[in-house]
Amino acid sequence: MRLALGISYNGQGYQGWQSQLSGQTVQDQLESALGKFCAHKVSTLCAGRTDAGVHALMQVAHFDTGLERPANSWIRGVNAFLPRDIAVQWAQPVPAEFHCRASALSRRYAYVLLESPVRPSIDSGRVGWAFRPLDLDAMQEAAACLLGEHDFTSFRASACQALSPVKKLQRIDITQRGAYWRFEFEANAFLHHMIRNIMGCLIAVGQGRQPPDWLRAVLAERNRDAAAPTFSPDGLYFLGPRYAAHWGLPERTAAFDGLP
Repeated sequence: MRLALGISYNGQGYQGWQSQLSGQTVQDQLESALGKFCAHKVSTLCAGRTDAGVHALMQVAHFDTGLERPANSWIRGVNAFLPRDIAVQWAQPVPAEFHCRASALSRRYAYVLLESPVRPSIDSGRVGWAFRPLDLDAMQEAAACLLGEHDFTSFRASACQALSPVKKLQRIDITQRGAYWRFEFEANAFLHHMIRNIMGCLIAVGQGRQPPDWLRAVLAERNRDAAAPTFSPDGLYFLGPRYAAHWGLPERTAAFDGLP
């Protein structure tokens, strides 16, 4: 049986999703918990690997097992073996041809930013920080330069393993609620550090250090040195993939309601 899981986690205490020898990754914690619940070794695949310090509201993973249990049993049973900052939100059997990464139509991220002269305290590790005021109109104009299918080499980390830098960025929404800004991104796929590098550029424009058209020039350069430094991972959240309706998988979890 192939089972898909929707997982939320606070990434502050982990070295990202991908399994490492240290064992201090989300994948290591999840596979350990699944192994204890299933009483056999479990290997998982995920929809989108997250970096150290990055959070997820609906990471999707799948694995194969001969164990059959009701959905609630999977959720409660696996969560009993997980640390408090990782939780299975839903569990659902899927056909053998389902693949959490290859079956995804798009992927969504949000970056939550605090605009304040004082650094975050209660929100430390959960939001990014800008101590200078931001201009919404300027950032929206700059973001529009990036929409569509482009070569995003200028926003690609040197360690990126993607076969191609060409991605289709379908949506960037920027909203403000009080002192908090929320930037939402949706694309067919993302390059390593792509959103954090875009965020660095958008903040530079929002604070008046660069004009909005600068992003068009950065994109055309196809050179990482042309863009702003990589922004902090603290406020970055993987919102999850979108799948075709026939898979019958949720598009969001209850964790969405707690995000500013």
